[in-house]
Amino acid sequence: MKKIDEKTINAMRILSADSIQKAKSGHPGMPLGASPIVYTLYANHLNFNPKEPNMQNRDRFILSAGHASMLLYSINHLFGYDIKMSDIKNFRQYGSITPGHPEYGQTPGVEATTGPLGAGAAMAVGMAIAEAHLASVFNKPDYKIIDNYTYVLVGDGCMMEGVSNEVFSLAGTLNLDKLIVLYDSNNITIEGKCDLAFRENSIKRMQSYGFYTQEVKNGNNIDDINKAIEKAKKQNRPSFIKINTQIGYGCPKKQGTSACHGEPLGEDNVKELRKTLMWEYDEPFYIPDDVYEHCKKLLEPKLKAQEKYKNMKEEYFEKFPEMKDLWNEYFNSDLENLINDPSIWVSDVKNKATRTSSGEILNKLKDRVKNLIGGSADLAPSNKTEMKGLGSFSKENRGGRNIHFGVREIGMAGIANGISLYGGLRVFVSTFFVFSDFLKPMARLSALMGLPVTYIFTHDSIGVGEDGPTHEPVEHLATFRSMPNFVTFRPADEKETIAAWKFILTHKTTPVALVLSRQNLPQLEKTSDEAIKGAYIVEKETKNEPDLIIVASGSELKLAIEGRKALLEEGIDARVVSMPSMELYGMQTKEYKDSVLPSSNWKRLIIEAGSRFGWGRYMGVKGKSITMESFGASAPGEVLFEKFGFTVENVVKVAHELLQESENLIK
Repeated sequence: MKKIDEKTINAMRILSADSIQKAKSGHPGMPLGASPIVYTLYANHLNFNPKEPNMQNRDRFILSAGHASMLLYSINHLFGYDIKMSDIKNFRQYGSITPGHPEYGQTPGVEATTGPLGAGAAMAVGMAIAEAHLASVFNKPDYKIIDNYTYVLVGDGCMMEGVSNEVFSLAGTLNLDKLIVLYDSNNITIEGKCDLAFRENSIKRMQSYGFYTQEVKNGNNIDDINKAIEKAKKQNRPSFIKINTQIGYGCPKKQGTSACHGEPLGEDNVKELRKTLMWEYDEPFYIPDDVYEHCKKLLEPKLKAQEKYKNMKEEYFEKFPEMKDLWNEYFNSDLENLINDPSIWVSDVKNKATRTSSGEILNKLKDRVKNLIGGSADLAPSNKTEMKGLGSFSKENRGGRNIHFGVREIGMAGIANGISLYGGLRVFVSTFFVFSDFLKPMARLSALMGLPVTYIFTHDSIGVGEDGPTHEPVEHLATFRSMPNFVTFRPADEKETIAAWKFILTHKTTPVALVLSRQNLPQLEKTSDEAIKGAYIVEKETKNEPDLIIVASGSELKLAIEGRKALLEEGIDARVVSMPSMELYGMQTKEYKDSVLPSSNWKRLIIEAGSRFGWGRYMGVKGKSITMESFGASAPGEVLFEKFGFTVENVVKVAHELLQESENLIK
């Protein structure tokens, strides 16, 4: 190791320790131990341009162990990303671009929001899938227009989390040869040594998945790390490099212990760190010029490579003008034009499940949205998510657009985030709605990052029937509706399913859960595209003011309409509102919302075969509901709807109770 290499690595360590100490919060242990790994990657392998951080052919580096965020901020600062020293000093402070864990879109050079351990590993696999697929679409002999590696740094916690098992197993099956996993093995967690709970042989585990594996005994030996990465890049399968490090390296009183994992070192220990590392500068946050100059010099060949790529890309587009149009279709397309294409959006009058309607729409879209890719967690025949005739993405067929995720829900969703982050592809994933429990953490990251991932959830209610309460998602709508920047859409029929897909095509910064029925539903006369507003009037009262308002979603809209008809025969005049999406309704103007649910009328009845939780804002304290107050049961769906009160008779009964209570209040 040259002295300037060691000095730069120590600059990363000191910068990390100083910023964490100033913030009085953070995780210094991994930055101190793993700085040689990241420095070696950036110095000798990673293809990037800090002035053009979104250049499409850049190598991707994801810090899956996001608690070590200062490791990422310090290296990106030294290599010229737009992270100023003032940003480093404001680590973990309100409004800074250096938050406690890396946040996509906030900080230059951050490829993904990480923090939930293992999530970065999943997103790295997704990026590697995206690279492989897009390379099959765009690359031609002598023109590798898509050609990059994906590197991910994982820690012991990432390896323990189940999501890493799921995604690395799939990565091996798919033979993602441009994926390189760097494992910072420091054998320490918050509670102590890993062997308290983690004694597996990670090398053998990764070999069993199909990875090429190596081990670097000394994590401070950058020559060995460099050779291992070089060797990994030459393999025709994914690679895993276990690098043994010492957490908190250089801090005599804390290195090798859990004491430096998740808390500042302390002023005295930071001083001792400087002495141990022979860092001759006492001033906090001081980086000598020769370190900056060294990083600038290391950057020069990378910038030349980027310039060479730009020239090659221009030549490629000149030689293949049709590919320039296709590139724009993938990377810069606006799908608004599809909204008015009648060949996609024709609705028929047959009774059908909304999952069937969605599947038919998906198969109309597949040829018009060429960059649409996705799949299911082993449920495509039930979810109706197979895009017919497009093949399966696999080791043998990188051009396939159907992804078989296997029974791996959380891994599937994490991979989808990575595909979306890579750019150029529109991704969807699917499973039964009840199994959305498995993938919720990754769906949350979709929302945090503002990714337009489409979640197709079928078998949406007690209508699942005979499979019983384990498969009946009574509380799941409330779960997804509670999430910021997430749109949940539960359509009542094909016309409302069409409206949902129109929104899906045009949204760019919001994930969507499309929640669909297993059972056949009637095509209702007065449903319409207005469903894209989240809520609208389906049946209007015959006089100036409705006696009550009935609000329903999905399969229960038909019941609301039938209940209104029965009430009208008794002289009770009700309005029926379809509310497939609370979130989209919430985005409308105050005038529109008041026109649908006037604040003057608080006599409201909610009907939905799910939990009442979350409906309070629309039901009000004086309203009533016909909802699920328990788990379901095992019986035919139509039997369950009757047993749990989803009948016309019960709608009439509860409506009478509501009106009587309101009359008593007036008296």
